[in-house]
Amino acid sequence: MFPEAGVGHAFASTEAGVAFEVNDGLAGFPASFVAQVRNGVEMKVVDSSLRIRSPRTASRYIGDNQPKLFDAEGFVDTGDMVELHGDRYGFAGRKGGIINVGGQKVHPEEIEAVINRHPQVRMSLVRPRKNPVTGAVVIADVVLQCEGIRTGAEAEVSDAILAHCRAALPRHKVPAAIKFVPSLDVAATGKLARRHG
Repeated sequence: MFPEAGVGHAFASTEAGVAFEVNDGLAGFPASFVAQVRNGVEMKVVDSSLRIRSPRTASRYIGDNQPKLFDAEGFVDTGDMVELHGDRYGFAGRKGGIINVGGQKVHPEEIEAVINRHPQVRMSLVRPRKNPVTGAVVIADVVLQCEGIRTGAEAEVSDAILAHCRAALPRHKVPAAIKFVPSLDVAATGKLARRHG
């Protein structure tokens, strides 16, 4: 439809503004962006969390006794977890949303991306459920493309989604259960409302 169109994305935080733009059509961003000063912005990765130092960083949130938004070096911890794959960093998820499955870190967003690629899925939300053996297991709430599942087909659709996950994810990241829901809560920002992180 639009042969001249290009796809790009920008990464920004509320506290520090725009950190970078990528227009090469690839996932994530070049590792060379880290530790460079680009347009007055510097980034680093500490314990897999992306940090930004920018002249546009706010000093604190509004309100009494709010802590500073940046560390002693002036970096804001974005809370966005990144992983290095070759010469690019990819976004793995949010720091507060990590699920610990038997000591293995699981980022819900990674699993949701796999589930959402299934042709029968409109959207999904991955969350933890307590487990006495592993500490937690992964559960997925799924909204299907078509409303409702014909009687008796729930297990068939669930099995197909789980097979799709098994083909793309390590065992500890595969959901232990799929729950079909009519909708998922979305925050005013357009992001999924996560209450389980």
